[in-house]
Amino acid sequence: MYIVHVYVHVKPDQVEAFISATRENAGKSAVNEPGIARFDVMQQADDPTHLVLIEIYRTPEDAARHKETKHYNRWREVAEPMMVEPRTRVVYKNIFPSDSGYLISQGD
Repeated sequence: MYIVHVYVHVKPDQVEAFISATRENAGKSAVNEPGIARFDVMQQADDPTHLVLIEIYRTPEDAARHKETKHYNRWREVAEPMMVEPRTRVVYKNIFPSDSGYLISQGD
């Protein structure tokens, strides 16, 4: 698995709009991209302007393909102006559970 945590700091008056746009992107990603094992959106409990996107791809190439999709590019266009500062990311390797322990998240 190729795991990416994306750290985002959103303008206070843009939090709900950012979450809406991000939920749409995550949902389309999970449903339309077979290379995505999970796509989770987390909001910091004590500061709702900080969010983490946890993107779990089957391969690094799947992550690159994600950035070519219409829904990702639409999200980037809409979401970037909502951010206080440019997002950052950290790539992780999987240790536990095993790669087969990941399920595709279909969102709600």
